[in-house]
Amino acid sequence: MTLELKIVVGSTRPGRAADLVLPWLVDRSVAHGAFAVEVLDLRDWPLPMFGETYEAVMGEGGGGYSDPVVHRWNSAIAAGDTYVFLTPEYNHSVPAVLKNAIDSVFGSFGFRNKVAGFVGYSGSLVGGARAVEHLAHIAIEAELVPLRNATLIAQVHQAFGDDGRPRDPRSNARLTVLLDDLAWWGDVLGRARDAGELPPPHARRAPAA
Repeated sequence: MTLELKIVVGSTRPGRAADLVLPWLVDRSVAHGAFAVEVLDLRDWPLPMFGETYEAVMGEGGGGYSDPVVHRWNSAIAAGDTYVFLTPEYNHSVPAVLKNAIDSVFGSFGFRNKVAGFVGYSGSLVGGARAVEHLAHIAIEAELVPLRNATLIAQVHQAFGDDGRPRDPRSNARLTVLLDDLAWWGDVLGRARDAGELPPPHARRAPAA
């Protein structure tokens, strides 16, 4: 089974270093063979600041998103089986635009019971590790299954050669581990979803309320 992999690019800044990492990430993901790869670049998704309400999105009729782009974003996310978040580190955490994009998957449960991996980068030796740690916690709240084995690119502006490949061969090995884990969990969770999912938590709490 080919898994739908959505690579979410979590920076929109001019001159972003994500563009150094992304071609390599896409090439390796396609070459892995387990995935049909689509890049969801947040530059292409002008999402408003999160302002959805439960009543509008989940009420009678549903689909009452504040902007058509939010509806399309939820549909694009829901179509995925697996996700890789490509993130820099801003002030020891993730960019606001990425947090907003995850928050905007509201009502569709598009992330629910699916697997997420992380590729972090920074200009320092940390390689985006603190952003990835925060992102793993955010992913849990979105009902994603976050992978332990992330890929971190330190000193990103010096990390890639003129050929676009990482100078440190360990980066390739780390990304292979991430993609292997992503494929394994994507298959396991896909079969589990097909066999039947528990209702969302709010539905199971309703009788008690």
